[in-house]
Amino acid sequence: MKRSASIDSILKPLRGTPNQAYLSNAVQVADILEWILSQVGISEVWQTSFSISEEFLRRLFFICKGNKVSRINLVLDHKATNKTLKLWAFITQVIERTYLADNHSKILLVKSEAGDCVSVVNSQNLTRGNRAESAFISTDPEIFAGLYAQVNDLITNHSVPLNDLFRQRLAAD
Repeated sequence: MKRSASIDSILKPLRGTPNQAYLSNAVQVADILEWILSQVGISEVWQTSFSISEEFLRRLFFICKGNKVSRINLVLDHKATNKTLKLWAFITQVIERTYLADNHSKILLVKSEAGDCVSVVNSQNLTRGNRAESAFISTDPEIFAGLYAQVNDLITNHSVPLNDLFRQRLAAD
């Protein structure tokens, strides 16, 4: 996030605002994740994106190192496989479960150990950029349940675990 911008000037606390949206170039997906975790505590995270960058993975590494998440589940797109495979060693250090699917969605789901559920549908890939990006954030349990069911279906029925794909690539080489 730009140092001149405060996330509190863009978003209101989750407790008092069950639904909110923004359009800004000052907020990154990792900022949103940290902001949510600071309010709900240790959580399991599901993220979907077209692609991921090393810079974003570093942010996730430090979020995990700070014991803020219990597990991260990640879905990336098959079309970004070459870039993803180059980051495979780092991804496996940070994220337990990574899957590849025909995916262009950008969804962040957070479920805390206390049962709080937060859904974020956003426009940004898991990369760093200074473009205007948008997101809708909700604490509505029904929205979370619907998105969770769809992300889980994508993982269970329409994806390949990254570890399996990497092993196949190594065997082919």
